[in-house]
Amino acid sequence: MKGAAPAAFRVDYSHETARSLLDRPETLALFSFGPDSTPASDPRQLRVLQTPLAGPAPHECWSVAAAVSHGSADGLHWSRGGGWQLVAIEVDETSPGGIETASEYAYDRLLAHVAASPEHHLLRIWNYLDAINAGDGDAERYRLFCGARARSMAAHGLVRYPAATAIGHHGPRGRLQVYALCSAHDGIALENPRQVSAWAYPRQYGPTAPSFARAMQLPGDGLAISGTAAVIGHASLHADDVTAQAEEAIANLHALLERAALPPFDAASPLKVYVRHPDDAAVVRAVLDEQLDASVPRLLLQGDICRGELLVEIDGWRLPSR
Repeated sequence: MKGAAPAAFRVDYSHETARSLLDRPETLALFSFGPDSTPASDPRQLRVLQTPLAGPAPHECWSVAAAVSHGSADGLHWSRGGGWQLVAIEVDETSPGGIETASEYAYDRLLAHVAASPEHHLLRIWNYLDAINAGDGDAERYRLFCGARARSMAAHGLVRYPAATAIGHHGPRGRLQVYALCSAHDGIALENPRQVSAWAYPRQYGPTAPSFARAMQLPGDGLAISGTAAVIGHASLHADDVTAQAEEAIANLHALLERAALPPFDAASPLKVYVRHPDDAAVVRAVLDEQLDASVPRLLLQGDICRGELLVEIDGWRLPSR
């Protein structure tokens, strides 16, 4: 595999049954959405705790042009094929002892596994935790998570941050979900010219700046985009105006595409849109319809954004058009 190009990587939203999608040999990962906490029996499937805001949600399916193998060990799940790997772990905070301990434990397990894998380049990571904005000042749960994540990354010698999302869920209390896309080939981290790099935020946002890149150019082709909100420079904009925040987030997405010299979003660009207040879903959907081509797949989920004043965040992909 060393020196060879990675297999083609795809992301699709599908209303096919989970069983039919998992029966395909090329399926690398399958994400179902909703508060059902029943664990999946297949290591490739993760039930993400975010609640859909527009009826039954499709599955998010990752596939590669190669055969896929998979396995589990002590709560850590993985699947690999064609130079790509999914790694996922869920942790109950009550067992490790709070969000900091749980986050360090999850990251230590995940990063140790990745380092020992052929697919040892960490490209993109998702973090879902409950009550993300709870706690005052530096005791806020998101700030505690950021500190724990940074300590684990430093301990494992990471010298380049992956693209990332961190969103609050309304599922079981104390449940932390972390999953990642890795590759045998490295990507290129990208920053947004409209924003201060997250890892360079000033002290007002916490004792440890968030450890992520704004996007990651994937090996082969394509872009994995971090959670993107109405932040210009390092400041949140448009307080209490969900329309303006959604428009600003989309402007930031377009800036990342321009930075990567990629064409506009199309049918190969599935986006996940996290909305803090379910009553805002219709407004956000209208902005998406106005600002994006109708072919762009979009999935609206209830999610608490990492800053209490932010009402909407978008992450997703710009993959090669088909």
